[in-house]
Amino acid sequence: MSEIQPSLNVLRKVFGYEQFRGVQSDIIDTVVSGQNALVLMPTGGGKSLCYQIPSLVRSGVGIVISPLIALMKDQVDALDELGVRAGFINSSLSSEAYGQVMQQLRAGELDLLYLAPERFSQSGTLALLESLDIALFAIDEAHCVSQWGHDFRSDYLSLSLLQERFPHVPRIALTATADVATREEIASRLGLQDAPHFVSGFDRPNIQYRITQKRNARQQLLAFIRREHPDDAGIIYCMSRRKTEEVAAWLQQQGFDALPYHAGLSSDLRMFNQQRFLREDGVIIVATIAFGMGIDKPDVRFIVHLDLPKSVESYYQETGRAGRDGQAATAWMVYGLQDVIKLRQMLDSSQGNEQFKRQEQIRLDAMLGLCEITSCRRQALRHYFGESAPDACGNCDTCLQPPPTWDGTEAARKALSAVYRAGQRFGVSYATEILLGVESERILSNGHHRVSTFGIGRELDKSQWQSVFRQLIAGGYLGADHQQFGALYLTEKARPVLRGEKELMMREDVKDVSRASSRKRAVVDLLPEDQRLWEDLRQCRKQLADEHDVPPYVIFHDATLLDMVQLRPLNEQQLLAVNGVGQGKLSKFGQEFLRIINEHEYELG
Repeated sequence: MSEIQPSLNVLRKVFGYEQFRGVQSDIIDTVVSGQNALVLMPTGGGKSLCYQIPSLVRSGVGIVISPLIALMKDQVDALDELGVRAGFINSSLSSEAYGQVMQQLRAGELDLLYLAPERFSQSGTLALLESLDIALFAIDEAHCVSQWGHDFRSDYLSLSLLQERFPHVPRIALTATADVATREEIASRLGLQDAPHFVSGFDRPNIQYRITQKRNARQQLLAFIRREHPDDAGIIYCMSRRKTEEVAAWLQQQGFDALPYHAGLSSDLRMFNQQRFLREDGVIIVATIAFGMGIDKPDVRFIVHLDLPKSVESYYQETGRAGRDGQAATAWMVYGLQDVIKLRQMLDSSQGNEQFKRQEQIRLDAMLGLCEITSCRRQALRHYFGESAPDACGNCDTCLQPPPTWDGTEAARKALSAVYRAGQRFGVSYATEILLGVESERILSNGHHRVSTFGIGRELDKSQWQSVFRQLIAGGYLGADHQQFGALYLTEKARPVLRGEKELMMREDVKDVSRASSRKRAVVDLLPEDQRLWEDLRQCRKQLADEHDVPPYVIFHDATLLDMVQLRPLNEQQLLAVNGVGQGKLSKFGQEFLRIINEHEYELG
């Protein structure tokens, strides 16, 4: 047989697999023969073998350029166990260990060398590489080279030197996620335009995709884990470092072995938590997106997103870390109006140029579209990456339990009109009050009880209007001004709706009354202007509870604090009207809470 025979021998003797999977053999044959390749293969599809085996078959050392510094040692240790001579060079090495790797390299005693990208561009490293017999260059996580990729890293830009300095050494670029624009830039920067592109498919049929609205995110999470994955390993993604620590601590209180992971922790603690996750059963990591790239743990049974990812690429890559063993796994996400507004505001206030912002807006719109669709989610994912998926999958939430829809055209027109009549200067909460005809102090003082939209939306309740506004923002009919605390404004897309030229079918939020009361669910769907007040009231309650040496709920229940957020009492008489506030608690605690509410009302003007 041709060169594939030695490769098959290596596969069987070194790695212990009988046959290649999918397009692995074609990729390996291409690289072994000295050609370049661009490989898109889903997480768990066996990408590493596509450069490890050619490195063993070809003469010389295979150079693997990888951003996964924290995992290089684990990867090298795993290869050592297989009898493969491997080493790595990154900033974690001591001078003694670095010298030993250099000695092995010069003596031709390494089959594979893992190299951090920032090391590659150093003149000393380039000079060293030019003196070696190199089997191939593998660029792992190749989407990092693209400025349109979801994890761009400037150190990767120096890799364009590969085709200039090492024109006769085959290059293989590998990634699990890249849309067409990212793919084209990878090929351009690495000189792979004429190389074969191997796209082995984006479908992960063993993963069940489920996306639902936030109501009480922690309680929803707790119910999900206890009901479906009580003893399983999983990863929970959050947007902020603070939230990762808070959620991990809370899960520990619920009896789970949960650990935080983010870039703000010490490297020793990150490594300790990562090692426990990799080597122990049933450990849950609560992390920012800094965690997971290159994780080879095969039995991650669930991935949770407690905050909305910024792109479908990020979502696909992160959910792909579940079920690498091919067994059933769940990708579960909750998202709400806050997520939509926050990401839009972050994008508007970013330092990128207009082209970058437009690209990121397109990516965010696609992510929001995936959340709001009523058709098969797996079909939408595969179509996004340019893959045909003619049939519904039967293994996502929209297939298993198709969501009801309703004609939201008239509701949308009312919502858009309410925003317009209020001068496009206020947020969702204020527009909702106008629609519901709430004669609040702010409404009255601004004279908005006299606008034509006041009280015309009483056929829907507050949570239903929040759903309408969320879908209008997700659909791009409304924008949120980050400089005016989330003030809503109409976009060009709103015009045909207001003119009656476009109909809007909306997804109906399904309420699961068995999980939480509607009052508790509303806590999570608070708008930005309400969220700050909610957090400040909770902090006040915590301080008072500590002073009195009692649990916080003894001061006031969550439901009581939520009523304070919704009713905004400004004096003792109004505070007594809040559910859960009696005279005794009014006299003990009332002034502290009134002070906070009045301060927030003053800030809102």
